[in-house]
Amino acid sequence: MHIRFTKMQGAGNDFVVLDETRGRLGLSAAQYRFLADRHFGVGADQILSVRATNEPGLDFEYVIHNADGGEVEHCGNGARCFVRFVHDKGLSRRNPLRVKVANGELELHAHADGRVTVDMGPPVFALDRVPFNAQGLRADPMGNFERWPLALPYAGDVPVAVLSMGNPHAVLLVDDVKNAPVQAWGPMIERHERFPQRVNAGFLQVVNRTEVKLRVFERGSGETLACGTGACAAVVAGIRLGLLDARVDVHTHGGVLTIEWQDSRRHDNAVFMTGPATTVFDGEITIPDIG
Repeated sequence: MHIRFTKMQGAGNDFVVLDETRGRLGLSAAQYRFLADRHFGVGADQILSVRATNEPGLDFEYVIHNADGGEVEHCGNGARCFVRFVHDKGLSRRNPLRVKVANGELELHAHADGRVTVDMGPPVFALDRVPFNAQGLRADPMGNFERWPLALPYAGDVPVAVLSMGNPHAVLLVDDVKNAPVQAWGPMIERHERFPQRVNAGFLQVVNRTEVKLRVFERGSGETLACGTGACAAVVAGIRLGLLDARVDVHTHGGVLTIEWQDSRRHDNAVFMTGPATTVFDGEITIPDIG
């Protein structure tokens, strides 16, 4: 199969974007893995498939596959690249755009300076919806939230804040993110038995109440240069833990994302993320017939 694609990146989190508005390509998990492979394919953290929708009030839908070929629910940096792609390719002039993703709807607003703001929707704290199995555990209260002890081999109980931004996140506070054990603990947290659908592991260093540093070991992709939902989850957790204000700049390896969240009594206000979205190049590739 010979296909066209666009390579994009948002704060260093990189994507292969496929235009499926005129018809589905029907790629297999193995073919998504091929596209994401940095030696034999194009190379990407995730694959974004842009599709038409007939649902009223929505402009498009898009589907996200991780580098391991598995479909996932949400990707904040990918959402910004999505709206930039749709506008640059002339698929729509609407601004903002409303789009469907696996677990709901998003509103995306492109700015003249090239940045994009995404209404990420409200965070989810109900453990069964994350999902997280807390049976037999006792949470440690902190601020207006709590941290759960996560047993890791050779590390003991590691306290993590647990929530969902449309996909599951475990946020761990660290003193120095540069030297945090991301590569050692990240895979263990990602596949921990307490998270039946696996989890994104965030290592959060609080610099001050409006500035943090963050590294994320993403479910199905490993450590990435930036993770949009991870930045949202980290800031929301930091706010509820009493460490952060309502508007925070998140420094990642790939750049800065600005996250805004006004907490409320029900903790159900939407999270807004603003950051860059850049086209790297357009190309064509022949995908082998692999299932």
